Amino acid sequence: MSRRVVRQSKFRHVFGQAAKADQSYEDIRVSKVTWDSSFCAVNPKFLAIIVEAGGGGAFIVLPLAKTGRVDKNYPLVTGHTAPVLDIDWCPHNDNVIASASDDTTVMVWQIPDYTPMRNITEPILTLEGHSKRVGILCWHPTARNVLLSAGGDNVILIWNVGTGEVLLSLDDMHPDVIHSVCWNSNGSLLATTCKDKNLRIIDPRKGQVVAERFAAHEGMRPMRAVFTRQGHIFTTGFTRMSQRELGLWDPNNFEEPVALQEMDTSNGVLLPFYDPDSSIVYLCGKGDSSIRYFEITDEPPFVHYLNTFSSKEPQRGMGFMPKRGLDVSKCEIARFYKLHERKCEPIIMTVPRKSDLFQDDLYPDTPGPEPALEADEWLSGQDAEPVLISLRDGYVPPKHRELRVTKRNILDVRPPAGPRRSQSASDAPLSQQRTLETLLEEIKALREQVQAQEQRITALENMLCELVDGTD
Repeated sequence: MSRRVVRQSKFRHVFGQAAKADQSYEDIRVSKVTWDSSFCAVNPKFLAIIVEAGGGGAFIVLPLAKTGRVDKNYPLVTGHTAPVLDIDWCPHNDNVIASASDDTTVMVWQIPDYTPMRNITEPILTLEGHSKRVGILCWHPTARNVLLSAGGDNVILIWNVGTGEVLLSLDDMHPDVIHSVCWNSNGSLLATTCKDKNLRIIDPRKGQVVAERFAAHEGMRPMRAVFTRQGHIFTTGFTRMSQRELGLWDPNNFEEPVALQEMDTSNGVLLPFYDPDSSIVYLCGKGDSSIRYFEITDEPPFVHYLNTFSSKEPQRGMGFMPKRGLDVSKCEIARFYKLHERKCEPIIMTVPRKSDLFQDDLYPDTPGPEPALEADEWLSGQDAEPVLISLRDGYVPPKHRELRVTKRNILDVRPPAGPRRSQSASDAPLSQQRTLETLLEEIKALREQVQAQEQRITALENMLCELVDGTD
């Protein structure tokens, strides 16, 4: 009699559990915009959720510890003139978040550690370059201040947030609406999916499509793609008969899938959240009431079903906590923030272990908050893997760090000195030059004044943080 061999894996018994009721965030009017982004972004300090807002677009930012009922007058982040479609926390500064909107702009915001008294209405930076709605944002995983945005104009722009400049514009690669964009682990390549049904691997600095696969999923509905630790591409999409499907692809051989599995007939787009430390991918469908998770390995069938977390309520969106924000003492390997119509509920994924000791095999060193490169180093062609940190003693987020934007000023560039005019020539240009020099001196003095005031504001904010921390 043949015995079925059970696959050995430390993640075979991962189970999901909704947090207790008092750990949820209640009374939040989650946005009703019909857009396939996750509507929620989370990091070890803050939870951000796109909310309903009259006369423009807004999102709410809550300190993670501020659970329970949210005051209806709680300050929002408001600045967009149309609905916010996507938000993403900077991986290298837990106080900086970017938002993309139907109003064609991207805004970058500094969130203070203390609770503001009124709405935050002034972004540090407004990035204008798209001609239609901007629906996708994605920070570079290893280079400081590099942010990608993709819009309804079928263009991908890569910005240096430190200067407010466009570093790269990829404007002739997608003939139709872009559905998803994902960086690989060192930020040298992009995987994109598009309404034309093509899955593309792009080298953004060369401006080239290095690999392409038509109809990775044959259905017309949106497809999603993420890079895996092994350099493969994991995709979710639909079959021609509108069944949901997942696939695993090797970019060096796009002809045949490494794995292709049909799922079910639901019509919600499956959002994949991939954890490279465990090589587990979690699939959350918008409108579903479940999270399915799979382990990706090097042996057939390559994508192994692990389990499903189910609840009664459908999800409007989902936030995925970076590894450094998890509780390692409870063997927590993933945490989601599930959006309902009026609340946000944490869902915790745990590997059951009897020991209280730190579990090395569950927590390899993971990307920390330090960037590996500066923006200009990355642009010049350098690549670097993320700077890793150990979670052995838990992770404590650093104090508030200011994002400084240094916009290049054309008045800083003095005109080249031309040949000296003879005395007999008109003195008008000389007086103009003197006026310009006076203006430049005034600007320089004002800039120094502003910098001194900024330093004073930062010092006062830090004092306020210390006072708030002391009263907690």
